[in-house]
Amino acid sequence: MILKALDSMGSMHGYGIARRIEQISEDVLKLNEGTVYASLLRLGQKTWISWEWGVSENNRKAKFYSITKAGRKQLARETEDWERISGVVTRMLRFARPQ
Repeated sequence: MILKALDSMGSMHGYGIARRIEQISEDVLKLNEGTVYASLLRLGQKTWISWEWGVSENNRKAKFYSITKAGRKQLARETEDWERISGVVTRMLRFARPQ
């Protein structure tokens, strides 16, 4: 979800990423910053995102994260996997039980 948010929205700081995911999920997902920042650290270690210092809309120093070329490739792989798996789950849920 973080990779997708960065891919579609461009460079964002961690708090903005969390709020955007919540907004897109219509508040079904509630993310705390600790979870988001731990994920950002792991994504950075895998070189799927990069970051640079900037100034937030509140005029505070913040890290702004961006998806990398490797991150876009990973997002494509994960999207393909998700579509395949969710298709299987959908078919199984529609499968009629024998009478």
